[in-house]
Amino acid sequence: MDNQSNSLISKLISFLYNDLTLKQQILLVVFTPFIYCYLEQIIYYRIIRQDLPPQVFYFIPWVGSAVEYGMAPYEFFAKMEKKYGPVFTFVLFGKKMTVCLGPKGHEFVLNAKLSEVSAEDAYTHLTTPVFGKGVIYDCPNHRLMDQKKFVKTALSVESFKTYVPLIKEEVYKYFEESPYFGLKNKQNGDANLMATQSELTIFTASRSLLGKDMRDMLNTDFAYLYSDLDKGFKPINFVFPHLPLLPHYKKRDHAQKTISETYMKLITKRRQTNDIQPGRDLIDALMTNSTYKDGVKMTDEEIANLLIGVLMGGQHTSAATSAWILLHLAERPDLQQELLEEQIKVLGSLDKEITYDDLQKMPLVNQVIKETLRLHTPLHSIFRKVMKDLKFPNTKYVIPKGYHVLISPGYAQMQDKFFPEAMKWNPHRWDNDAKSSYSTAEKVDYGFGAVSKGVSSPYLPFGGGRHRCIGEHFAYCQLATIISIYIRTFKFRLADNTKRVPSPDFQSMVTLPLDPACIHWEKRENV
Repeated sequence: MDNQSNSLISKLISFLYNDLTLKQQILLVVFTPFIYCYLEQIIYYRIIRQDLPPQVFYFIPWVGSAVEYGMAPYEFFAKMEKKYGPVFTFVLFGKKMTVCLGPKGHEFVLNAKLSEVSAEDAYTHLTTPVFGKGVIYDCPNHRLMDQKKFVKTALSVESFKTYVPLIKEEVYKYFEESPYFGLKNKQNGDANLMATQSELTIFTASRSLLGKDMRDMLNTDFAYLYSDLDKGFKPINFVFPHLPLLPHYKKRDHAQKTISETYMKLITKRRQTNDIQPGRDLIDALMTNSTYKDGVKMTDEEIANLLIGVLMGGQHTSAATSAWILLHLAERPDLQQELLEEQIKVLGSLDKEITYDDLQKMPLVNQVIKETLRLHTPLHSIFRKVMKDLKFPNTKYVIPKGYHVLISPGYAQMQDKFFPEAMKWNPHRWDNDAKSSYSTAEKVDYGFGAVSKGVSSPYLPFGGGRHRCIGEHFAYCQLATIISIYIRTFKFRLADNTKRVPSPDFQSMVTLPLDPACIHWEKRENV
């Protein structure tokens, strides 16, 4: 409300308060926030400020719609879109979140100017405790763009060609040594995918991106440290970045410190022995090429923190995506057979090992990844903080400075109007559409290489604009290699304790399958 309205209400409450008994005063203190909240919604948002987006009515002050949104965000969006339209505001623990659904919302938010919306102001309190100081959103935007450019040196096609054999080696080693598989001694068994895929993605990403020295320092416990970091991305962390009495905050802080120190050990050792080879791995690449355009060099601590961000950016999303892929394939033995036949067609025989070039000739395995990212986009919500009043195009709505805007590509990707039978997992829907519609749009360079400027597509699993994920091609490389080896090694179905593909768990910012998420596997003959 405006200052005059606030002043009048304060005087009225003060006048009444002085003439009340103690019991009445206590009741007034308890109920005043509820009365104020109700009057504000009725008078201010529905009568005085009709230029604001419609606000979702709520009964509990400050909490707002946090519970309903946090438990089932897509259902919440659908319900509110039906009631208010594609642009509306809800309260999330005291923060005003204006939701902009659909491709027009994507375009409005992702192509907004830096002076209009800020990812740094929206996320830094959430991401800095996880990644560490001086990187990602804990620095000015121009430095983040430089950091993305530094990292992209390890994300070239030539690099991917060297990564595939390393990923393959790690997967086979895991199948032999992991207690979930143990192929040295077992021909069949059950595997908990939330454990196996978390471990596999850490091992394969660290071996390919960070090199053998770093991989040799890791064990399965390291994967769980990254899992503890992932739990630092819960919605409550968006509002309360530091609550040291809660266990998952302590685990998050311990994991960040331990992982950073592990990276620092290797960085320090290489500095001291002058063992730095620019083309060896991402660690060496950053140690030799991490000077910002203004001449300032990243510190070794910042390099370690950026490495956390790089691995974290892919680990928790790829682990979830690969788990979803395997769960869906477990229900589809026909698609398992199709994928196997695709390999035989391209390779001639399963005796031949897969290369990066081979994967480019296997459309179905890439369609499986693409379809899974459509139905199970890792991030259900993308936020920006509004830095100045913004008018939503072709409406009367003004989104005030200080609000947050929220888009949900995952919600659009599950709408029948964009994808017929959208809730059905069907990789063959992409048979005649190998590329996303935004991939051929006009390009723009924000400082880390050209990316598509067009973000009005309903399909945006990797985001868009200046903050678009740079790891898309690595993710496809890693996931396609892992899934192809699963297919040639096993036949699998849902385990007895997993009756159907699990529902999504929205407790983290990354959408995971609910437990149990298990498959029963059998080793293929002659493999």
